[in-house]
Amino acid sequence: MEKIQVLNNYIAAVREELLHHPLYQKIVDIHGLRTFTEGHVYAVWDFMSLLKALQAQLTCVKVPWFASPYPTTRYLINEIVLAEESDEYIDGRRLSHFEMYLDAMRGMGSSVGQIEGFVEIVKNGSGMEEALLLQPIDERIRDFVRFTFEVIASNEPHKIASAFTFGREDLIPDMFTSILREIQSRFPAADLSKMIYYFQRHIELDGDEHGPLAIKMIEELAGDDEQKLEEMAVVAKESLKKRLALWDAIADNIG
Repeated sequence: MEKIQVLNNYIAAVREELLHHPLYQKIVDIHGLRTFTEGHVYAVWDFMSLLKALQAQLTCVKVPWFASPYPTTRYLINEIVLAEESDEYIDGRRLSHFEMYLDAMRGMGSSVGQIEGFVEIVKNGSGMEEALLLQPIDERIRDFVRFTFEVIASNEPHKIASAFTFGREDLIPDMFTSILREIQSRFPAADLSKMIYYFQRHIELDGDEHGPLAIKMIEELAGDDEQKLEEMAVVAKESLKKRLALWDAIADNIG
């Protein structure tokens, strides 16, 4: 666990800044919550590409099949893919967390047109940069997605794993569940049950299962390689900085 402590110490200041970002104080009504989801949804979407990049690198998805050299990590990846790509939704359906988020957005009146248009453009074969530039979104949101795909393009599993483990929500879902319940109590006409369910699932999965497994993945991939550990630390901090900029963009858009 010593190498994990080194990483945590390196990112502690940025992480603390993220956990106390003024954005949380701005989400006080339905307007603020809708604006938040319309920016945050890009991070919900590109998370799956980080996960799939890890699946491609650390498990075997080719035919003929061969066992990958990372037994603990391939278990982690397969476990997370199962939950993130086909979790049980509030109504009993099996959906990806991205699909859950979109449905929750629709339920509370957020616009999903931009993100759905973006995904469709990418799906039809346009390059990521072209698709991003066609979106009328804040440049800091574009930079967040760009960084994700730059890390993926490195084809270096330890870097992708670092962005995945340290650069995504950890304690943040707890905060948003409290915010959602507070808004629901003051605006009972807004049905936020689906969004609350989404964040609760992240709390359950990340705290009880995925978080500890992700730390084991970091340890397995770093091994005794000091250079890999340093590169992981750099990617982790940069991931959090991009998250801070994303939060800044959303806070500015809320006004």
